[in-house]
Amino acid sequence: MNDILFMAFAATLGTWSVTALGAATVVFFKSPNTRLLNLMMGFASGVMIAASFWSLLQPAIERAEAQDGCPAYLVATAGFLCGAVFMWASDKTVSYARSRTDAAQEKADDHFNRIILLILSITLHNIPEGLAVGVAFGALQDGYTPESLMGAFTIAIGIGLQNFPEGAAVSLPLRREGFSRKKSFFLGQASGIVEPVAGLSGAMLVVYAQAVLPFALSFAAGAMILVAVHELIPECQKNQKTQPYSATAGIVLGFAVMMLLDVMLG
Repeated sequence: MNDILFMAFAATLGTWSVTALGAATVVFFKSPNTRLLNLMMGFASGVMIAASFWSLLQPAIERAEAQDGCPAYLVATAGFLCGAVFMWASDKTVSYARSRTDAAQEKADDHFNRIILLILSITLHNIPEGLAVGVAFGALQDGYTPESLMGAFTIAIGIGLQNFPEGAAVSLPLRREGFSRKKSFFLGQASGIVEPVAGLSGAMLVVYAQAVLPFALSFAAGAMILVAVHELIPECQKNQKTQPYSATAGIVLGFAVMMLLDVMLG
């Protein structure tokens, strides 16, 4: 059990470190390579969509069928929808914070409030992502096979990849606002530090309350699908006219890699 919690914490430390790596681009570049970012976000989208079924929904249904109580299809559907709604509510909160940020830009002496709101918006976005990773590792509590372990790590990798542009999305605008590279990097990486906390919380939830595991897995799947479809895919398609297949290739490749790992190890 302690090993499971340690792995969940270590994995979300990894996703946070990728946020820090993205924030570190402010030290080396004025702006990151858009083709590479589109490919990475597309790849993360493909991985997250595939992992939502094979590593989250399918195990959720199987575990719900093994338990007495509500039918498996109700548990999986309810959890999936609740995860999507929770992520939607988080996105609404982020949008509100960003609108406050835009309003604050009209005040020349309100730089501090603007920065706090920007970091808050990204931080809120990272909470359900950390929970998804933690729940995936918490599902390994009753013993794990190579494919289930790989599935959990794949989810962490997918979350980590899409954290890279998020770190850059905080640090680069701060640099343009006149902050030093050091301070821009520090504030950029700080936006992802909530993920280890959320990941450990998610793992502890399913480890110590096993009956909630099918719902929690479905919940994580719903949150991940909404992130991939609503945010990552549209974002990586912004430069479709000049780079028509970079993001699409990333999505297909990410889905194929996740599918290959599942079939090969399963």
